[in-house]
Amino acid sequence: MTGPSPLVCKPGTLRGRITLANVAFLAAGLAMAGVASLVAMYMLLIGEIDDGLHASQRGLERTSLTADGLRKLCTMTGLVENSTENREAVRAFDQDLFVILDQHGRAVDACLGDAVPSTAERARLATAVTDPKALAASGDAATVSTGGDYYRVAVARLDDGSMVVKGVRLGGVRRAVFHLLLVEAVVGAVLLGLLTFGSLRAVRRRLRPLEDMVETASAIAEGDLSRRVPAARKAGDEVAALSVALNTMLHQIEQALLTSEDAAGRLRQFVADASHELRTPLATVRGYLELYDKRMLDDADRDRALRRVSAEAERMSRLVDELLSLARLDHRPALRLRPVDLRQLVRDGVADLCAQQPQRPVLVECDAGELLEVRGDEAKLRQVIGNLLGNVRIHTPADTPVTVEIRADAAGSAVLRVTDSGPGMREEDAARVFDRFFRADPDRSRATGGTGLGMSIVEAVVHAHNGSVAVDTAPGRGLTVRVVLPAQARVPIGDKTHTLNAQPS
Repeated sequence: MTGPSPLVCKPGTLRGRITLANVAFLAAGLAMAGVASLVAMYMLLIGEIDDGLHASQRGLERTSLTADGLRKLCTMTGLVENSTENREAVRAFDQDLFVILDQHGRAVDACLGDAVPSTAERARLATAVTDPKALAASGDAATVSTGGDYYRVAVARLDDGSMVVKGVRLGGVRRAVFHLLLVEAVVGAVLLGLLTFGSLRAVRRRLRPLEDMVETASAIAEGDLSRRVPAARKAGDEVAALSVALNTMLHQIEQALLTSEDAAGRLRQFVADASHELRTPLATVRGYLELYDKRMLDDADRDRALRRVSAEAERMSRLVDELLSLARLDHRPALRLRPVDLRQLVRDGVADLCAQQPQRPVLVECDAGELLEVRGDEAKLRQVIGNLLGNVRIHTPADTPVTVEIRADAAGSAVLRVTDSGPGMREEDAARVFDRFFRADPDRSRATGGTGLGMSIVEAVVHAHNGSVAVDTAPGRGLTVRVVLPAQARVPIGDKTHTLNAQPS
């Protein structure tokens, strides 16, 4: 998936909104800084002009000149600095512009040679100062405009009551402020452009994990449940933490979906196997009943038919009982817990096996001088031992030796091992040995009446007692089933090894 160019973004996207916000903040900051610098520069220049005006104002007021004296000075072809007062007056005149007013505020013509502005400009300046007496009394400077030009003026009062308006043109100040404004505008535009470019690049880099999350979510929506968000380069920030949390959630969702699919597949297989197991005996019963209904059986055939019907009904009853037992174990029913002697249960189970197959050698081993007791449901534990030994009886030849071992491990748990020397199982079959209705050799199990639920019941009962069960097998080296149950106590008793080898009757 190719992302958008770093220099192109839509305003409605998160990248665009962040970039616009950054640019807007910087633009506002530059505007405020520019206005502050322009105002500061203007005030600084005006302050310098005001200082010059006040100095000239004080110089004129300290002299003893009158309006006639000023006019005489203006008509001189040269300025002679014979006294301190004259030097101060000359320095006062050596400025941009001044206008002499009489006592009534009317302009008085004066000439300073080439340095004096035109009479029209001085007349406009005199007219622009509306109240020169008040301005002279205050001693302040003021800004006036006339003819499109701006002046900073101050008024000094002479000894004879006339006044002198001293003015400084503000065109240079305005040009300086305008040039500063242009410089700030250009610099601000460049800075905004650089910020826009840098912000887009930075935001794209920072938001790349979010784009990866979108790509991952899209891939998962298309069916790729194994897709994960790539790890962030910088661990510890919020986006990296979000990536880790999202990957954890995706893993759990994938596992849940796989578990659900596996459970649904197991349920379908279970229903199919249960239907198959019930269909065979039902078909047998139905066939014999049809023969009986059509009176096609003689006395000997009727007896054999009744035996077969009874056997198939017993098989169905056993299958239903085992399914009911598994259903109850799945719901974790309350067990009737009490101390149970495992050694006695093993003796009883081995005795039953020897009664069914007298020719099979059976070896029982237990810890010397100790009795292993567990707290459990005796009936359920008997069923475990019976199913394990029944599995040996069904799936191994009748003369194959079997060893039953009871010991305590280092953690104090009781360990029961049932080992046969039969043909063993393949690895893929061993992985499914606890599945319901599973058979490594279906033809043989059907011939011997197995339902494929025995090992499933073993696993369910052991787990209900907070224990564990596992198998160890390989083709040609038999099968070992290892059951671990929490032990209650070990009580001293007799011998270590007991061999039960029933002889054929």
